[in-house]
Amino acid sequence: MKRYWKIGGIVVGCLLLILIALPFLINVNSFRPKIESEASSALGRPVSLGNLSLSILSGSIGVENISIGDDPAFSKSPFITAKSLKLDVKLMPLIFSKQLEVTEIELKEPEISLIRATNGTWNFSNLGGGQAKSASADKSSGSTPQSLAVGELEIENGKLTVTRAGTNAKPQVFDKVNIEMKNFSFTSRFPFEMSAGLPGDGKAELNGEAGPINPANAAATPFDASIKVTNMNLAASGFIDPASGIAGIVSLDGKVNSDGTVAKGTGKITCTNVKLSPRGSPSPKAVDVTYAANTDLIKESGTITQGDVAVGRAVAHLTGTYQTQGASEVVNLKVNAPDMPVDELEAMLPALGVILPSGSRLTGGTLSADLSVTGPVDKAVVTGPVRLSNTKLANFDLGSKLGALQAFTGKTGGSTDTTIQNASLNAHVAPEGTRADAINLTVPAIGVITGAGTISPSGALDFKMSANLQGGMAGGLTQRVGMGGGGNSIPFSIEGTTSNPKFVPNVGALATSAATSAIEGAISGKVPGGASSAGASALGGLLGGKKKK
Repeated sequence: MKRYWKIGGIVVGCLLLILIALPFLINVNSFRPKIESEASSALGRPVSLGNLSLSILSGSIGVENISIGDDPAFSKSPFITAKSLKLDVKLMPLIFSKQLEVTEIELKEPEISLIRATNGTWNFSNLGGGQAKSASADKSSGSTPQSLAVGELEIENGKLTVTRAGTNAKPQVFDKVNIEMKNFSFTSRFPFEMSAGLPGDGKAELNGEAGPINPANAAATPFDASIKVTNMNLAASGFIDPASGIAGIVSLDGKVNSDGTVAKGTGKITCTNVKLSPRGSPSPKAVDVTYAANTDLIKESGTITQGDVAVGRAVAHLTGTYQTQGASEVVNLKVNAPDMPVDELEAMLPALGVILPSGSRLTGGTLSADLSVTGPVDKAVVTGPVRLSNTKLANFDLGSKLGALQAFTGKTGGSTDTTIQNASLNAHVAPEGTRADAINLTVPAIGVITGAGTISPSGALDFKMSANLQGGMAGGLTQRVGMGGGGNSIPFSIEGTTSNPKFVPNVGALATSAATSAIEGAISGKVPGGASSAGASALGGLLGGKKKK
């Protein structure tokens, strides 16, 4: 029995010695020219490898200092570099017939450079071009080309840099890139998983199937995948110019299907801490977007067929087109927003840079809009009619702010709120400021206020308005100023800022109106003095003067 144990020990010892000696007996570096040649042929790019080492126990070959060249039309720098590469190989063919059969490729900590030309072509578009040439040559001779096929291909902890040629945009850098492909082949479909870190501690994950690789344009390879993005910081992402003021934390859960030419995407986006203006502040409410879009990958353009934007119970419908132009995404969109509850939208006003008078807030009623959004997404111009119905500006008494009304009617604001029956205007919102035309505001306690004006990017107001008084206020004005014949309109300006507006009566226009009314009264045979003295008294009040005793 001891003899068998002794023989077994000798056998095991010999095997161990063989395993230890084999790496020295097999010069794996002799395979380097072949590997470089076949890889270069398969990829259509020059491939350079450093020292090779063999591990019999793990059945793998280690490779140092890997470099894959770029398309010379894009860059002279490498497309991919990595410090190490591990190839899992079949040992028997390697030992007995010196045949190298790779079962798994693992690329560790590579740096990958993706470059997109101004015409939309990527620097990896012709990757695998050597396979296409080989297939063409072999087809003419009646033989079938040998395809590169690997049981498993992994990229671990990579760094991905995306650059747009011909623009001043900063490259986008993604770290912690991990890719895994099973049964990889240029000529068939294969499953894949991909994940990458995003600026601001975000993460993107893509899982699905791709292939076969398009031999003429690798970027046009068909694929089906689900995509999940969490905690993407818009301001830090590189997709939006930080100077635009657009910011927020984005999460996405969707699916994308591409035939290599057109990609169809559906899903849901949730954005928190939304900010849409340089003057804006993050919204406490989340914005949810349910979308469906088709993208032409060749023309870099697309159509949004569904874009339901929801803030709580308030829902707007967005449709239209987008087009990539250089580093910008240019949009031509329509926003249809019927009868949205004001109470849901009020929290979004700061995000839009809309600042209400200090201490006030909008409550109740609905807002409707029919808007066009055109231009680069971070410098878009928004135009169209906006209508507000049956709402209230709480903690703001418009009547008390209109000094002209108090001076001419003898009335002061009777409420701390302003009830708005209807408010409509034509909006024009652009990076250089906001313009509001055809303003028509119905306030039951005052009357109808009309006018137009602008809001500068810093929030400065410049509005020319007119208050057409109704009810008791109109009667008071007629009695004190003598503006007969329905002349109940008081012109005024709104100056100051959105948070602290100042209502300034147009004294010159009021004086002219009062004098004209007095003259008309005298001509018509009315007793002079009553109206004119009342007008003088009112104007004196506007100017800060005192009545004569």
